Amino acid sequence: MNQGRLSVLKQRLRRRLWETDIQTLPRGKARWLKTARIAAAVARDLAAGQLSLRATSLVYTTLLSLVPLLALAFSLLKAFGVHNQLEPALVSLLEPLGEKGVELAGQLVQFVENIGVGVLGAAGLAMLIYTVVSTIQKIEGAFNFIWRVSKLRPLLQRISGYLSVVLLGPLLVFVAMSVTATVMSHALVRELLSVAPLGGLYAVFSKLLPWLLVSGAFTVTYLIIPNTRVRLSSAVVGGVVAGLLWQIASWGFTAFVVGSTKYTAIYSSFAIVILFLIWLYISWLVLLLGASIVFYHQNPAAAHPAARRLGTRSREALALEIMRRVGLAHRGETPLCTPQRIATALQLPPEQMADIVDQLTQHGLLLHSDDDPPRLLPGREPQRIPLKAIIDAVAGGELVPGIPPVTLGVMQRLDDGVEQGLGGQTLADLLAP
Repeated sequence: MNQGRLSVLKQRLRRRLWETDIQTLPRGKARWLKTARIAAAVARDLAAGQLSLRATSLVYTTLLSLVPLLALAFSLLKAFGVHNQLEPALVSLLEPLGEKGVELAGQLVQFVENIGVGVLGAAGLAMLIYTVVSTIQKIEGAFNFIWRVSKLRPLLQRISGYLSVVLLGPLLVFVAMSVTATVMSHALVRELLSVAPLGGLYAVFSKLLPWLLVSGAFTVTYLIIPNTRVRLSSAVVGGVVAGLLWQIASWGFTAFVVGSTKYTAIYSSFAIVILFLIWLYISWLVLLLGASIVFYHQNPAAAHPAARRLGTRSREALALEIMRRVGLAHRGETPLCTPQRIATALQLPPEQMADIVDQLTQHGLLLHSDDDPPRLLPGREPQRIPLKAIIDAVAGGELVPGIPPVTLGVMQRLDDGVEQGLGGQTLADLLAP
């Protein structure tokens, strides 16, 4: 009886969550429902195991590239005279490890100083840069999986973008920290902070600063790493939530480390490595969860459980609608069409939009312009594009061998019926008022 009630309750919650028309709700309730849908979709992805698997893979990658990455950052920071800030920054990142984090940060800095980038030589420097670039490429691969993007950036664009992140990112962070420290040490600023309201606000700000810095770093990562256009508003939402999750995880892990005396007794000096691996895994998982939040915030239609399962009739209808919108834009009757704009208008997840557009492009029915972002154009004049060709592009294809003639006859009659029903109509007919 209890199981029956639980099943009914689940069905009721499912209908309320996914079958409620969000457009008919007041703004406040609509936001809560959208938030609940995003949370449900992220939880579904987490339960599927792919996010956890990729976070584990990135832990291994981090171990291989951590010292080379720090070596590059250290050499660049040393050129600007701010290399002494590297160890305090590492201590801050490893703060959840407690005293062991301070010890580990010191060891990492010692390793970096022993590398001596200046004496590695051309081959050693190239290998070091390759290790770092390949690491960021794996991070992009994880983000592209979340965003349902199958294509990587061109090679030269990848290398230049990755090196910009590796070289300029640490420099900008440390410069910002140095400027903040300089401003705060100024006599006038200290005098202003002695005033009660300003001093209280500064105390609150200083406590929020770590979360703000982490959230800002996450936001920038979500903007530049995926090989797709990410809206700033969605990246900010994901960065803020991921920053909050990271801070909560930091507090929780700190409490875990404090109470992990048994692990220290069992594993002795090896305990620091185990704790470091666990913290790396938690950090990567939080980053990927934030990326998933950004994706569903920007593409709310993708959160629906059935979003990845389009039937044949839905694909045919969407193909016709995409071609209709492209044709109207080509005539100048509507704004210019980009895949992202059409996907948003049709509430279509980007991977499904890309799949249908690719099929239409392969059959010569669509073209991509050279603009940035590219626009969609008809492959030929609308009167020369039969509607049957559009339907066949997404629903046709070669039949598998071995099908008996009697079944092939049924399929042929279906095709003949569709062609007769359309009566030779073309895209131009679909564009008519």
